[in-house]
Amino acid sequence: MDASNQSAAPSFVSEPTFASHTPLHIGAVGLVARDLDRLSAFYRDLLGLSVLERTDRFARLGAGGVTLLEIEHRPDAKPDDPATAGLYHTAFLMPTRADHARWILHIARSRVPITGASDHGVSEAFYLDDPEGNGIEVYNDRPRERWNWENGLVTMPTKPLDIEAILREVDPATATYPAAPEGLRIGHVHLRVGDLDSAERFYRGALGLDLTRRRGGATFMSSGHYHHHVGANVWHSDGAERREDDRAGLAWFSIEAADAAAFDVTAARLSDANAERHPTATGLETTDPWGTRVRLVRT
Repeated sequence: MDASNQSAAPSFVSEPTFASHTPLHIGAVGLVARDLDRLSAFYRDLLGLSVLERTDRFARLGAGGVTLLEIEHRPDAKPDDPATAGLYHTAFLMPTRADHARWILHIARSRVPITGASDHGVSEAFYLDDPEGNGIEVYNDRPRERWNWENGLVTMPTKPLDIEAILREVDPATATYPAAPEGLRIGHVHLRVGDLDSAERFYRGALGLDLTRRRGGATFMSSGHYHHHVGANVWHSDGAERREDDRAGLAWFSIEAADAAAFDVTAARLSDANAERHPTATGLETTDPWGTRVRLVRT
């Protein structure tokens, strides 16, 4: 992959989708990297992200001037362990199906290995891993009117993905992916946790997300009737205890409040739940039961 000239190429201008317009939604993800150069270059080239800021100690990458990833350099960090609590994947949401099609052609031409591709009814998703083992999902959402809800829960099957149907959105002979679409955002984060009940007590009880699906060792929660902003599973991490601070991988992620009212309600819930709270320049920071830092951000 080589996107070294992408910063000079025009982006496809498109708006963030419904996932980023709910009362609470995902902002950015913070990763700890053993090799900062390699990891930041990977995300730059894979997604066409712009490097917004770079020092010897960290890199900040984003799309449309919006930060999506902050990568901290810790060369002595222990490798991430999938049996521990942490990140299952960061899910990057393409603004349109055509944007997704252009990205699929980009990774095909660059021979980027993927680990899977699935049709989840509400979305169409590709899965892969970064060089340090952090999971990545790149997906597009189907129109909300096509999502199936039953008794307040959304249907999210896992079926084979019709990749050719997505590619029909563009002309493969002329379609290019010079840079990330300006509306690219992180639609959701999916976490490895030690048990689902504790995850729900924190993300539902303390943060106020709504349950949208629970099945097969995983729980899914959202704000504003999105299919999910936070997923959590015990597929490899059942019984995991607090995450070790000296590991590479997930350091934190942010949840943005759409307005002051949403921020104040969520901050009050955290207080009522006796959750850890520390003020920051943009809001406050708390931690989930496994030590993952969650930043509540005023927008």
